[in-house]
Amino acid sequence: MTGVLEALRDILWGWPVLLLILAAGMYFSYESCFFQLFHPIRWLRAALGSGKERGSGRLRAITTALAGSIGTGNIVGVAAAITVGGPGAVFWMCASAVLGMMTVFAENYFAAKLREGGSRASGPLSYIERAGKIGGALGGVYALGCALSSLAMGNMVQVNALASACEDLGLPVKWVAAAVGVLVFFVARGGLKAAGRLTEKLVPIMTLLFFAASIAVLWVHRENLPGAVSSIFDGAFTLRAGAGGTAGMLIAMKAGVSRGVFTNEAGLGSSAFAYTDVKGHTPEEIGCMGIFQVFADTIIMCTVTGLCILCSCPPESLDGAELTFYAYRSALGELGGTAVSLCTALFALATVIAWCCYGREGLLYLTRGRGGSAYPVAAGIAAFFGCLMPLSQVFIIGDAMNGLMALPNVLALFWLMRAGNMEKVGLYKPG
Repeated sequence: MTGVLEALRDILWGWPVLLLILAAGMYFSYESCFFQLFHPIRWLRAALGSGKERGSGRLRAITTALAGSIGTGNIVGVAAAITVGGPGAVFWMCASAVLGMMTVFAENYFAAKLREGGSRASGPLSYIERAGKIGGALGGVYALGCALSSLAMGNMVQVNALASACEDLGLPVKWVAAAVGVLVFFVARGGLKAAGRLTEKLVPIMTLLFFAASIAVLWVHRENLPGAVSSIFDGAFTLRAGAGGTAGMLIAMKAGVSRGVFTNEAGLGSSAFAYTDVKGHTPEEIGCMGIFQVFADTIIMCTVTGLCILCSCPPESLDGAELTFYAYRSALGELGGTAVSLCTALFALATVIAWCCYGREGLLYLTRGRGGSAYPVAAGIAAFFGCLMPLSQVFIIGDAMNGLMALPNVLALFWLMRAGNMEKVGLYKPG
């Protein structure tokens, strides 16, 4: 069974797909004159706002999108990337995120633009189905991938980390699996508005808690910080035989890009669902909210987590969430281990909430509005088994389903750009 899943993963999430995602990020970055690098004040202002926009839905949308992306990818995903690709994977996570900022900008921009044009579909489906003669077929593939990915990457991967965190806190996994399955069933019965109300309160709290614990870890291990930073760059570009020559760099690159997309979702189009109900903002401003989302998720949170792991010098026998737990426990004692376990559980819960909404939208699109009642049952079952399956198998399933979303999404983005649907004015094409 594992061999079949790996073969499917290699087809749907191999180098061709990852390079296509990177190419999209490079293309949109070039077309915008690398707006994300040279105009940070403009996209930060558009994303964070003035605080006078109550009722616009901006804050709720951003926290929902961050809930979908700031998840266990920031804890387990970073650790998995380092396990497979070494310290250099952290660099490639950030490099792909810099390009991914403009991919998410384009996703949010097109979704908002075509929503204004009267599209009945929501989120990325509103622009994917407009991608020429094959738009309908691409929309169907994307909706299927979204529904399946929400059960795999957005559900099983997250609850697997949640179960590990609960086990670290001394709770029996089987009972956790049953409780999580029931909880996810009820969560999936809600919608984006209900999820937004919860994530609006949950995301800031869990992010501040995790960030504070991370800064404390880096302070305790501050003597190891220069070496950790150096190892990231050495691992990213080394061609020495000891690292496997060119293969070592390529492994680090693939692990970093793969886990980078896993955590920030650039190229998947999923975050565009979260901005469906934002009012009073231009498509360009909604695109800038996506840039901020990737920046906060990967450039800040994943980098900090990676540095914490590398500074703690963990034993080679550890992998996955164990690496992260060790890093925080080695610096802060049992209190640190408890804090990161709690953060893992909260991250996982927030991500599941957001992705249940995305997956439900995909299923409704496939069934023309008639399949909503079946989704909560599927989500609850997936959550139960996700808690019990080995992490490696769960990641394989999640990666494969991501590919079903990425391929139609990126192809649609390229088609829309070639068709001249992105106005090169104002915020997008700075003079």
